[in-house]
Amino acid sequence: MSSARVGCLLLPGFSLGTLAGVIDPLAQAAALQPGRMPEPVMLSLDGRPVRAGAGAWVVCTELRAAPPLQLAMVVSDLPWHEQDPLGPAVLLWLREQAAAGACLGGVGTGAAWLAEAGLLQGHRATLHWPHLAALAERHPGVVLSQQRFEIDRQRLSSAGGEAARDLMIAWLGHHHGDRLAQELAAHAGLPGPRPADERQRVPGSGRGGAGSAKLAEALALMEANLSEPLPTEDIARLVGVSRRHLERLFRQHLDALPSRWYLGLRLERAQALLRQTPQSILQIGLACGFASGPHFSNAYRAHFGRTPRDERGLRAQAWRDAAATEPAPGNAARDERSA
Repeated sequence: MSSARVGCLLLPGFSLGTLAGVIDPLAQAAALQPGRMPEPVMLSLDGRPVRAGAGAWVVCTELRAAPPLQLAMVVSDLPWHEQDPLGPAVLLWLREQAAAGACLGGVGTGAAWLAEAGLLQGHRATLHWPHLAALAERHPGVVLSQQRFEIDRQRLSSAGGEAARDLMIAWLGHHHGDRLAQELAAHAGLPGPRPADERQRVPGSGRGGAGSAKLAEALALMEANLSEPLPTEDIARLVGVSRRHLERLFRQHLDALPSRWYLGLRLERAQALLRQTPQSILQIGLACGFASGPHFSNAYRAHFGRTPRDERGLRAQAWRDAAATEPAPGNAARDERSA
């Protein structure tokens, strides 16, 4: 059995979705390759359960009782400066893990703790987008990005939720082969591992400085009306600005016209449905505001470079490839007898 461990230091208010993004790929990898994969260990500063932002409590092992770690992760969702009482113990632990040769990671806002410990100087890193500007100002020696995740030498970082999953799939694939990464992606309903250079999805109010409350309102209206798209004039009227002013806000903060941005949102939603649901292509097109199958297919191909049918084919092929790597029960039994 593998003796490697991935330690997840949970800080109060952490996201359950982000934690799942870390441990689910580890569990699936262990099922695919028993005895070879690192096992997750939930950690807290004092050994007591830690409460997630959703209210659930997670049982943990005390830091000082943890086994040696291959990867030490900080799982956090709140701004680091709101957790000052925890600071000295967290920073000391991270420095000790670095001295022991462990790989270090942070998900959600976890990378900020690595930066505070002085362990990200000259490294590329990322964290949940609302906190990027503050961290960049505080730690100019860290090369911050808006990517979903970053892997730079012995440092791992990502935004929360699904980005943490993508990070772990990439990390496991790096250490155990591309085939495993493909299998893990297929298990997650993806056509393949997500590339590291895919950007976080950042609302307009989070880009280009303070942004605009009116722009944020317009984006919220778009998100809430994907199946029946609103005309740009109606969006402008509902947020209380002229169409021209709304277009100026979109160009300033998003470098796009409202109609193009809206179309992108609808197509991204369609892509998620194609990958994650068994709905027909026509049903998905209608659910995302397209009047007909050809209209949906043409728009999808223009945006992604492939048709909805191609997208479905990629998912199906990923599942077939994953299934082909699993030994038949009879063969597995013969292998065990011959071992």
